[in-house]
Amino acid sequence: MSSRTLPLLFINLGGEMLYILDQRLRAQNIPADKAKKVSAIPGWIEADRKRVMNDIITTMFNKKFLEELFKPQELYSKKALRTVFDRLAHASIMRLNQASMDKLYDLMTMAFKYQVLLCPRPKDILLVSFNHMDAIKDFVKDTPSILSQVDETYRQLIEMYTPLSSGEFQLIRQTLLIFFQDMHIRVSIFLKDKVQNSNGRFVLPTSGPVPHGTQVPGLIRIFSCTGEEITRLKFNNGGNYTTALREGSFDIFGDRVTKLGTNMYSVSRPVETHMSGTAKNSAQHTKVSAAPNPLAKEELNLLARLMGGLEVQKPGNTDTDFRINLFATDEEEEEALISRPDELSYGVINIQATKDQQANAELAKIMGEFTESGDQSPSVSNKGDDLLAMMDGL
Repeated sequence: MSSRTLPLLFINLGGEMLYILDQRLRAQNIPADKAKKVSAIPGWIEADRKRVMNDIITTMFNKKFLEELFKPQELYSKKALRTVFDRLAHASIMRLNQASMDKLYDLMTMAFKYQVLLCPRPKDILLVSFNHMDAIKDFVKDTPSILSQVDETYRQLIEMYTPLSSGEFQLIRQTLLIFFQDMHIRVSIFLKDKVQNSNGRFVLPTSGPVPHGTQVPGLIRIFSCTGEEITRLKFNNGGNYTTALREGSFDIFGDRVTKLGTNMYSVSRPVETHMSGTAKNSAQHTKVSAAPNPLAKEELNLLARLMGGLEVQKPGNTDTDFRINLFATDEEEEEALISRPDELSYGVINIQATKDQQANAELAKIMGEFTESGDQSPSVSNKGDDLLAMMDGL
């Protein structure tokens, strides 16, 4: 497992989330009563969309948040990351109910899984990340303060990942694929383009350009012990491959060449997710293990550090907040919420940065429950003290 995978996973999933929200915000209709209230404000929807996007991107690229994110660390569980994206999606006046949040996360994860699978070589995962970063930069091109945060993230990505070897990128790709291996959610865009089967698994192409730095397969060359070529044998490669394209740019500006990671929602078309039969059945028969999770305390520490830098706007006046629906109708959203397996929905962990003794005791109790012995030792309590003190400083 690579300890450098988390920043790439977060940035790419975050980029996909922004693509989806931008598309839905553009398509969102104003209710008649709200339209009447804001009729005197021209362009209310566009201004509101920009506010939501700016708020989420500001939170996503918060300096303290990224400092924690870019520290070498193991990739944590799906629930831990899902909780972070729950917080991130609600970092503005927009509100999502559980069914829409589930659908949003399904679309995010399946899109990035597809991109990782199709990367011609492991290093191209960084080009996919830069495509997401380029789109995010375009979202905030008129806001210099947020633009500087995005530019700083470019610098950190280049500094951390461009010196890595091919082997290290292969380890990052393997870590990502392990993270995604049990996710088989059907997405209508992929189904219509025939790149995904009805069971939720992707169809890998046997055509197109080969990875940069390689040759089209189909030729075997045999050399003598002196290095002289003796003979050549040709074979059928089973596909329709072409020579490699030029290498994409790994600088802040430049042509990435690959289209993986660009906005596939820019052309208006409906997007649906469906649980495959095998995934639904396995989810319904999954039993939660009672064995203690050795990473549980570390995951709580991760959430505390990451969430400490996320300031979520509390719901205020219902006239200024609005709900976004990722389904065609409210009825579809309600049906999805009812039929969704419990194992696939996640609750939000609320960690409050306070010095209140009761909150301190509760955190120590939660962390103590994940120890193998269940003993409320002083070390657990002290760790809770340190954690809360650190969060107060964020």
